[in-house]
Amino acid sequence: MSEEKKPKYGKIIEGAEQLSLGISIVVAVLLGVGLGLLMRSWFDTPWLLWLGVFWGIGGALLNIYKAYKKNVASLDELKDDVRYKKYQHTKDDDEDDDDK
Repeated sequence: MSEEKKPKYGKIIEGAEQLSLGISIVVAVLLGVGLGLLMRSWFDTPWLLWLGVFWGIGGALLNIYKAYKKNVASLDELKDDVRYKKYQHTKDDDEDDDDK
């Protein structure tokens, strides 16, 4: 199969990939909370729950950052595409440099 030919269900796969970001955020937070609860019960230290919560939130933020970088990379590929050249912003003479 050639690289130029898109799969028949390409849009569905792309949509599922975007949906998986939301799911991975929830799963990361739940895993962090679960790990925190487990450590709290093993070591009888209440602050370990909050450590797990912060780990879960950190994992969720990492997933968001990775998705953001992937989207920026895909948009950078389209930046020089001939089809989108007419949509690029060019500065007009009557535009001010100062924001008011």
